[in-house]
Amino acid sequence: MTHTTNTLIIGSGAAALNAALCLWESGVKDIIIATEQWGGGTSNNAGSDKQTYYKMSLDPSVADSANEMAADLCRGGAMHGDIALCEAQYSLQAFYNLVRLGVPFPHNQYGAYPGYKTDHDPRSRATSAGPLTSHLMFDCLGRKIREYGIPVHNRIVIVELVTRETAEGKEIAGAIGIDTAKITEPGYGLINYQAGNVILATGGPAGIYRNSVYPVSQTGSIGMALKIGAKAQNLGISQFGIASVKFRWNLSGSYQQVVPRYYSVDQNGMDERDFLRPGFPDDETLFTAIFLKGYQWPFDPKKAENHGSSLIDLLVQQETADGRKVYLDFTRNPDGFRLDILKSEAREYLERSGALAGTPIERLKLLNLPAIDLFINQGIDITRDPLEIAVCAQHNNGGLTGDMWWESNIKQLFPVGEVNGSHGNTRPGGSALNSGQVGAIRAAMKIAGTPIFVRHSDVTPHVSIVSLHDRIDQMRAGIGKLDYRDALSELRQRMSKHGGPVRNPKTISGEVKKAWDLWHRLNHDLKAVAPAEIIAALRVFDLCLTHAIYLESVAEDIKSSKDKYQNILEICLDENLTVLKNWVPVRPIPKEEMWFEQVWKEFRK
Repeated sequence: MTHTTNTLIIGSGAAALNAALCLWESGVKDIIIATEQWGGGTSNNAGSDKQTYYKMSLDPSVADSANEMAADLCRGGAMHGDIALCEAQYSLQAFYNLVRLGVPFPHNQYGAYPGYKTDHDPRSRATSAGPLTSHLMFDCLGRKIREYGIPVHNRIVIVELVTRETAEGKEIAGAIGIDTAKITEPGYGLINYQAGNVILATGGPAGIYRNSVYPVSQTGSIGMALKIGAKAQNLGISQFGIASVKFRWNLSGSYQQVVPRYYSVDQNGMDERDFLRPGFPDDETLFTAIFLKGYQWPFDPKKAENHGSSLIDLLVQQETADGRKVYLDFTRNPDGFRLDILKSEAREYLERSGALAGTPIERLKLLNLPAIDLFINQGIDITRDPLEIAVCAQHNNGGLTGDMWWESNIKQLFPVGEVNGSHGNTRPGGSALNSGQVGAIRAAMKIAGTPIFVRHSDVTPHVSIVSLHDRIDQMRAGIGKLDYRDALSELRQRMSKHGGPVRNPKTISGEVKKAWDLWHRLNHDLKAVAPAEIIAALRVFDLCLTHAIYLESVAEDIKSSKDKYQNILEICLDENLTVLKNWVPVRPIPKEEMWFEQVWKEFRK
């Protein structure tokens, strides 16, 4: 089956849906959304105590500007200034679009939207619609998609991106997908999408980690873009943080600010241990570090120094690496806890919030009751039972490289959302949601201003349905000993152990070699795959390639003497799947004179 369209949008998260709406409202209505599972991504299934959306401040008492916001986005390094300026400049347009669609961000009777400080944020730009902010975004955007009648091809797994050569270089030609309802039929349900533009919005590389807070329904598919030569950047920069494991959820903000008790047990549930205490010099430092873990939730090596909040992550990581299980207990205070022991910042926050109750769970009820209800709705009662936790992968600050229109080096390919690596070394909490919405706007603007797609029938794409059909035949007839499920388990173990928050310069090169060895074994020693498992096996191929390139980036980060605050590591594959690495200088924030008459003249052109 073949579908021809101006723009194919892959994914159904908040970034993908906003791109579709922006295109439709710009008059580009020849579009198709193809998604493996409607609402199966991170946007609809992730959150925290009060999930943050980051934007330029709308608080009348806080002075702010796009240039100041861009500077703060870039402050941690490894982020291009022109990208940061776009994310800042369009942040209010993106925010008010969500307000227009019905996302219930809180405001007062005068229409002012208050803000609060999040991690790496100096100006209280953060806002929230509660624990499920991104779910509400998905819900409101999705409602508008249905209202407009934008075509959605559900249960379609895109497995290959198709390119062609032009005089200007490689450009996108479409994609190949599989209809999951027809996978066991002759032809394997293969679908050919011919498209002038592809917006790739498949999220972060969730499937490559063993310890992950990404929703189980999301795996990511950056590998198929890397395979066609799309450049990536900052792949070694990821966010890790403490999360629940039975139900995957970030345990930031209120969950830490109420100062719960941390403890660990052995695999049999015995030998209960208060493992944090030996790592801190006194109770005041320990209890305040737990509180600050709410503000400073992502693991940051700098915040592990001098008994800072990220030391908690390292101690949790060590316990789980030793085979122990770690829990948060909200029903009991840590041994020796008293509110008057806390340092002033923590004590005053709880006082002003009216949350000075006697136990963590009582404080949480006063501070953020929906944070408790969220777990109860998942069958987990934290008012009664301890919560198992681990340090988990949560967000990749790196991803595919895009210019200030979010366009890849593969022309007409637009990575938006987490799959785009626009974020720098230390992004403010919630800026990823803003980035996804802004990237969708920018990509749609570029596509809407580009000549209408004309099918190049005389150009042979690099990938065809015939070649993919042959590859699946080979997988089904495999005579090797490697089961794709074993390969998946191996790569996830490797990424969580060597590409997680703790990285060993003595072992990383060996792990890179093992990653590529596994990739070659998958290609040559795969055990026969049953028809119903073809998609799962193809996904492992994608994840295996992904994890090898991510570890290449981690290894380069470790060994390079480049100033990582002023340079960005770009990485890609050539036609022979050889890894190419290049450190590029960070582009500064543009300094352009905003003289109205001149801008108006240029705009009219």
